[in-house]
Amino acid sequence: MGVDSKAAPGVVDALIEALPEAVFVVASDLDVVAANRIALRTLPALRVGEPLLRGLRAPDVLDAAAEVFTTGQPQNALWLDRVPVERQFEIYLNPASFDAARVCVVTLHDVTEARRLDQTRTDFVANASHELRTPLASVLGFIDTLQGPAKDDLAAREKFLAIMGEQARRMARLVDDLLSLSRIEQNLHMRPDKEVDLVSIAGQMVDGLRAMAEEAGVEIRFAPHAPVIVLGDRDELLRVAENLIENAIKYGAPSPVDVSVDARDGMGRLVVVDRGPGVAAEHLPRLTERFYRVDVGQSRAKGGTGLGLSLVKHILARHRGRLSIESAPGQGSTFAAVVPLAR
Repeated sequence: MGVDSKAAPGVVDALIEALPEAVFVVASDLDVVAANRIALRTLPALRVGEPLLRGLRAPDVLDAAAEVFTTGQPQNALWLDRVPVERQFEIYLNPASFDAARVCVVTLHDVTEARRLDQTRTDFVANASHELRTPLASVLGFIDTLQGPAKDDLAAREKFLAIMGEQARRMARLVDDLLSLSRIEQNLHMRPDKEVDLVSIAGQMVDGLRAMAEEAGVEIRFAPHAPVIVLGDRDELLRVAENLIENAIKYGAPSPVDVSVDARDGMGRLVVVDRGPGVAAEHLPRLTERFYRVDVGQSRAKGGTGLGLSLVKHILARHRGRLSIESAPGQGSTFAAVVPLAR
């Protein structure tokens, strides 16, 4: 049975259809002779019986396919697809033959997510080292000063030790958040299954943060509510409440902060509202990114690590919940943590 550019043998179709990745076959004239369903979904313009050029506008891949027929050797290529969303593929082109016909089997391996994770990991290490380097350099500088010029200056020593203490606490908070984030990511696939009261969690955290709110001149308003029982990890949900309420106090001051809990559509909701300066629309999609800050100076001055909302997002993902954010400049912000109710 021969293979030409107009028809492909059934055995080829059956073989490539069984493969888990996008695979298609081209003849020596670079016409497509077979393609599995994954390939046709991945490349909507690809058509069996038509030239590869019409379905895949990637000169490097076309050149590699021609090289396979010229040399008889496997070839590799990279292809970046920008429409409708950016995706990156490693493409493997291997020679094969069916009876007397020579063909090239093309496999598309989607590496978009792997490359994104690699970039995220690189950015994370760079950001974490930068965040630690700044306070560490400050502490080392003050130590040198106290051991040298300010050795016998009591006033300077008291001032510098206070700053060093604050910088050390900042590093400790950052390390704690990094460890918490790592632990949550490791357990992301393990959904919590204990019944906890979201109202009790909110009330406990409101009481714990009242002193901080009073110092900032902020009133926290929380009305007791009938229990709202969700499936969750109490310590992690306390961390969610702490981050959301603390952020509202820090960045919404001096406006009041309203905390409420309710249940609707099978979900328990913890809602935190402030009437502070708000956040511009372009920042909203990035607020849960690690180390992303709308105002870097303000965040660091208030003791922020840039990881709080990222922790919230990951905790809620583990709970099969979500975080919604609504905000506009001059109109304050509303953060809603949503977790499935226990049934």
